[in-house]
Amino acid sequence: MKAKLLIVDDEKHIREGLEKALTSDGYDVELASDGKQGLERIEEGDIDLVITDLKMPSISGEELMKEAVDRFPYLPIIILTGHGTIENAVQAMRNGAYDYLTKPLNIDKLSLIVNRALENSSLKRQYRELLNQLKKKYSFENIIGKSATMKKVFETIEQVAPSRANVLIYGESGTGKEMIADAIHHNSPRRDKPYIKVHCAALPETLLESELFGHEKGSFTGAIARKKGRFELANTGTIFLDEIGEISVQTQVKLLRVIQEREFERVGGEEPIKVDVRIISATNKELKEEIEKGSFREDLYYRLDVVSIHVPPLRERTDDIPLMVHKFIEEFASENNKEIEGITNGALQALMSYKWPGNVRELRNVIESIVVLTKSKVINEQDLPSYILAKDEKSSIKIPAGIDLAEAEKRIILFTLDNTGGNKTKASEILNIGRKTLHRKLAEYGFG
Repeated sequence: MKAKLLIVDDEKHIREGLEKALTSDGYDVELASDGKQGLERIEEGDIDLVITDLKMPSISGEELMKEAVDRFPYLPIIILTGHGTIENAVQAMRNGAYDYLTKPLNIDKLSLIVNRALENSSLKRQYRELLNQLKKKYSFENIIGKSATMKKVFETIEQVAPSRANVLIYGESGTGKEMIADAIHHNSPRRDKPYIKVHCAALPETLLESELFGHEKGSFTGAIARKKGRFELANTGTIFLDEIGEISVQTQVKLLRVIQEREFERVGGEEPIKVDVRIISATNKELKEEIEKGSFREDLYYRLDVVSIHVPPLRERTDDIPLMVHKFIEEFASENNKEIEGITNGALQALMSYKWPGNVRELRNVIESIVVLTKSKVINEQDLPSYILAKDEKSSIKIPAGIDLAEAEKRIILFTLDNTGGNKTKASEILNIGRKTLHRKLAEYGFG
């Protein structure tokens, strides 16, 4: 579906000139001759972007913008202004305008700004819609994802949460396994019961058994009083055992007994303690390989892995990165009292191209750092860490010495188009030229 643009300007030749240019770019364009007429059309809905003059009779562009932003917070508004009112245009941006252009207009530049504004608005809307959907359907809005693999994860959570089944969550470090466990518990009938978390890899083996099952006074040096273990504290609720693959075979035996018989003894104790606990565990290891090595019990594995959930690494779901980026920007901008309106397409593409070995945790930390350090209202490529911008040889082009300018330009354009998978909109943004200019150049090269 074509994006619908509204042009508001009291000068007829500007309205009609912009209509002609933007219609040729593939947009559906409507016109309004003054601010009052423009505001009335905006209030009818279904407008995707507004281009408005700043100085107009009856209702000014600034007044129009204020009214529109209050009613439609995700509607991008581009201000047109003469050189004498640039200060007013800058103030309008502070009040919610997406960008401004001075007259006489550079149509290629306007085309790029319109495209970026629509993409930015679309991402924000997708994020909000997804957030509302998750709150309504799943109530685990901290997990962000629209990719097919994440939709499958959401569906599994929804199916397994109401049951009593134990769940084993697989995934690399930083993929959000703990958030998946949280979602399962908080959407289960046990949501109002205890929810106890144990990071198995963070505790020495000598302490892990005591932490899980508790101990009696005097059972070992330093046991000056009876202590309840995590299983006892989690009775009637849920226990989350993170990095379950790190526990010793000895502790595995005791854990198996808890699952099979629903009872255990404290360290140094003789009295069986009955418990009703649902177990959610997580690991970044392949437990079947650990079974073959003899470091993990097969019978315990099948008790824990009644239902398995595989959380994909971030590099395998790059479609989710824009949504996460906007969420993290919003979150950290609010925490740090900073006004950040979004991120450029170039910066977003760089984030999507990076492999993210630290997964979601790394992305979150990077965005927090950028938000804290940036002086801009819109995050751009210069704000990104250098290692994210680093390119391999496949993404670079060599221009031989002595080549003429026209041939160099041709190679750069075709190389960029190839790197974007033939996406002319993305290529025009990277090259910072209008789409019409790109189409004209390609036609000259015989690729029209």
